[in-house]
Amino acid sequence: MKSVIEFCGLVLTCLLSLSEPTQTQQKAVSPQGTDCTQIKALTPNATSGVYLIQPAGLKARFRVYCEMLPDGGWTVFQRRTGGAVSFSRKWAAYENGFGNVASDHWLGLKKVFCLTKKKNKNWIMRVDLWDFEGGSVHAQYNDFRLGSKTEEFKLNVGGYSGDAGDAIRGAYPGIDQNGYGFSTIDRDNDGCSPCIFGDIAENDCAFSEGGGWWFSRCGSANLNGDWHPAGDNIGWASGVHWLTWKGPAPYSAKASRMMIKSV
Repeated sequence: MKSVIEFCGLVLTCLLSLSEPTQTQQKAVSPQGTDCTQIKALTPNATSGVYLIQPAGLKARFRVYCEMLPDGGWTVFQRRTGGAVSFSRKWAAYENGFGNVASDHWLGLKKVFCLTKKKNKNWIMRVDLWDFEGGSVHAQYNDFRLGSKTEEFKLNVGGYSGDAGDAIRGAYPGIDQNGYGFSTIDRDNDGCSPCIFGDIAENDCAFSEGGGWWFSRCGSANLNGDWHPAGDNIGWASGVHWLTWKGPAPYSAKASRMMIKSV
């Protein structure tokens, strides 16, 4: 009889644990808004964490990580801090998102497009990079938005500021990634047909650099390549790269973060 009671108690405990929200889910309930910028404006003392947002004109709601800084609330759409989450994914994963928004993740091209598609609102994108020597830099772009799915979620950025260098417009002439569609190993939208590097011909940047990105020509910016640990992070073509920052050999960053705020 005792074993039956214990079994029933265990089943009840499991059912309750499934129905109860986790601490992260509880955080995501309130406050909420159309994006992290609005949440910060409505609740100035809001702290960084996971929130539930519903962009204007969208019926669906989704969870995001909001970085609440003195200059406003930023919606994080990419975070890398290690190799636990693989970014070697195909188109569908990059379109819909993957990972845990509370840690390493890619929010998803469809969600970023929904956030930035309204023409009456401008967006700033900020890229933060950390190296293995304790340093950090950033790159910031005005007038950020993504094109629609039929436009392959093409990248649009305006003026640059920061101390990381403008790797999107290129580590060398002719490599500007602005205006290019997103590419993955199963969908090639880059500008190489082929690109010639010495005696090497590249047709698909996603195969050599890894992950998915707005490639034009290979070898300038790609924060979704393979993550490499300290001591094994220099010289790889398939790293977490921002080539106007470190060099001359490609340097794979320790961590990266991409986020946007509305202005």
